[in-house]
Amino acid sequence: MQNTGLLRRFGAIIYDALLVGALLFLATIPFIAVRGGEPVETGDNTLYRLVLAGVVYLFFVGFWTRAGRTLGMQSWGLQLQTADNAKPGVAAASIRFFAALLSWAPAGLGFLWQLWDRDKLTWHDRLSGTRLVYYPKPGKAKKQAG
Repeated sequence: MQNTGLLRRFGAIIYDALLVGALLFLATIPFIAVRGGEPVETGDNTLYRLVLAGVVYLFFVGFWTRAGRTLGMQSWGLQLQTADNAKPGVAAASIRFFAALLSWAPAGLGFLWQLWDRDKLTWHDRLSGTRLVYYPKPGKAKKQAG
């Protein structure tokens, strides 16, 4: 178990962004079908916006509560944990989700905060009582130690 570096975090974010983008594309298909193939305008379609927001929310909160990691986090050896090393519950994962949106708002300052934080935590780590932990693969841990 090691502290999570900022670049490792961003690697997982990029991976997850690609997956979420694909899910949003799939969630859009029924709306396009209902409109006879016409594009969906988000400005006047509240249901569509709610569905897209729900897909993103369910992706992150679902993975965090069931597995403690998203697919992107898994690829980068990251695990989300509470202070007692457990997977977060729905409440903590929901707080983390919405706090992460706040972390992006001021030009990503909530993520960059990790560089100055004594425990290497981001704003959403602190607000949700969770943290990302890096677990290197067994072969990598031996190579790094030697």
